[in-house]
Amino acid sequence: MGKSKTERLHSLDSLRAIMMMLGLVLHSAATYSIDVGDWPISDPKTMSYSNDFIVGLIHSFRMPIFFLVAGFFGSMLFYERTPLKMIKNRISRLVYPFLVFLFILWPLIILTFGYTKSVFAGIHHPFAEVAHIFSSPFAFIPRHTFHLWFLYYLIFTTILTVLIALQMKMFPRVRKEIIKKFKWLIQNPIRRLVFFPAMIFTLYFVSEITEVETSPFFFPNPISLIFYFVFYLIGWVLFKAKDVLSSFTTADWLCVFIGTVLFCTSFFFRDEFNETSLMLLSALMIWSFVFGITGLFIRYGSHYSSKLRYVSDASYWVYLIHLPLTGIIPALIVNLNIPGSFKFFIVLVITSLICFLSYHYLVRSSFIGKFLNGRKYD
Repeated sequence: MGKSKTERLHSLDSLRAIMMMLGLVLHSAATYSIDVGDWPISDPKTMSYSNDFIVGLIHSFRMPIFFLVAGFFGSMLFYERTPLKMIKNRISRLVYPFLVFLFILWPLIILTFGYTKSVFAGIHHPFAEVAHIFSSPFAFIPRHTFHLWFLYYLIFTTILTVLIALQMKMFPRVRKEIIKKFKWLIQNPIRRLVFFPAMIFTLYFVSEITEVETSPFFFPNPISLIFYFVFYLIGWVLFKAKDVLSSFTTADWLCVFIGTVLFCTSFFFRDEFNETSLMLLSALMIWSFVFGITGLFIRYGSHYSSKLRYVSDASYWVYLIHLPLTGIIPALIVNLNIPGSFKFFIVLVITSLICFLSYHYLVRSSFIGKFLNGRKYD
């Protein structure tokens, strides 16, 4: 008799896709932010503080939620299909796309961002300024991961978790006790908003940081790896306790409200707090958003929706190819005399249209769709 399979969880499927799609919003807004951080381009003529707010807000919850949901689905594959099939699936869905798109996108990203940076600097022949970079064949070798960093870290977190899960198979009693305690913790909104933020606060405190930065380098940042591993591992255990998923809808709106208040407090009044207070505030904010947003998707998105399923299917391709577009479009609209919020919206809309149209007509029914999603549509 085969293992019983979990029915498709439309809520978490949609949640994973939306978190991925928010990358388009984040990267479209970053060019017009005042504090761009590590983002390579900044429009000197048009910057808006509201875009900093959008970037900061999305960044505060997007990847923690994504890694938690990724851990949940990774666990589902591991326990319902067998570990070997899960590993093969992750190689085909994570490792191969990472390697292929890393080499395809590297020159495109260098070209588009370099061109736009030259345009912003007022260079008269921006293309010539960038083209000389590729005079050497070594220029086509990727030096870091750009926006594919999340796939890179997902590969590492998957490997670590699978190794732990294989070891835990030898200790079924310990595993059952862990799941029992986990259910006890996560079912109660107060307990989970004490225990899980405490884990992140401890990581912050030991590392002496107030937030985890994106790390696009090939040598993984140990703190970033531990941070995302925690969320992936919790998502992994959550699958084994999936009967308590409905408890996420308890105080879901309240959690989102708390997360929003905490984010606004840290965004507008950051200088008023010492480092320890910022660590605590950040840890509580992240988990408030994680529980609240996940709860809202479970509450309102648990039924099948053809539109959300389409977005879910398209999200991988859309995210993979969007970055060169968010890099080049700002150069094409640099002379528009409109506020930064409007320019951000134009970049977002044009990027989204190109990405979704290319998915619909070039990817969905082709071998590329099968390569990314494991199937293609007629």
